[in-house]
Amino acid sequence: MSPAAGRVLVAGVGNIFLGDDAFGPEVIRALDRRPLPPEATVRDFGIRGMDLAYTLLDGCATAVLVDAAPRGHRPGTLTLVEADPPDGTAVPEAHGMDPAKVLALAAQLGDEPLPRVLVLACEPGVLPRGDEDIAPGLSVPVREAVDRAVDALHTLVPVLLADPAAPAPALGRPVESGTPHPAALPGHVPAGAEDR
Repeated sequence: MSPAAGRVLVAGVGNIFLGDDAFGPEVIRALDRRPLPPEATVRDFGIRGMDLAYTLLDGCATAVLVDAAPRGHRPGTLTLVEADPPDGTAVPEAHGMDPAKVLALAAQLGDEPLPRVLVLACEPGVLPRGDEDIAPGLSVPVREAVDRAVDALHTLVPVLLADPAAPAPALGRPVESGTPHPAALPGHVPAGAEDR
């Protein structure tokens, strides 16, 4: 692990000019006022998918992507999702921020397994349509979800710092899972644990 890499990466993703897609960057800004423990690396990646892909390969045990993602809930609903490891079906993309494509790119770039990836998703209410280029500002329900997301991260990150394979704690909102990351499976010994 590089000296700059934290054990948990909290990554805000999204475009600040596309309405509720700015949720991830807004949560990272709110964390400036309520910082997470110093063992966590907190960064706003915006729409820089290549930067995020390389950072995922920099030695963190777990990454939490904070993003707006339509999942069929009411706008402002927070959902914690365990991301499926890349299975070869998502086409890697260097110029974009689709999380599945960024994970596929990171898997293609690196020789080591990717870290466990969780997504703290917020149901958007306002996203620009195809003919709209810019829609700055969050909708009211998504703006109200920013502080709840900060609270959720203050619950989640200490648990992940203590044990990267720990089941995600209940955050008072829906918690959904994809296929568990190998680190979350029973019997997994975290790297370095045998040296303790």
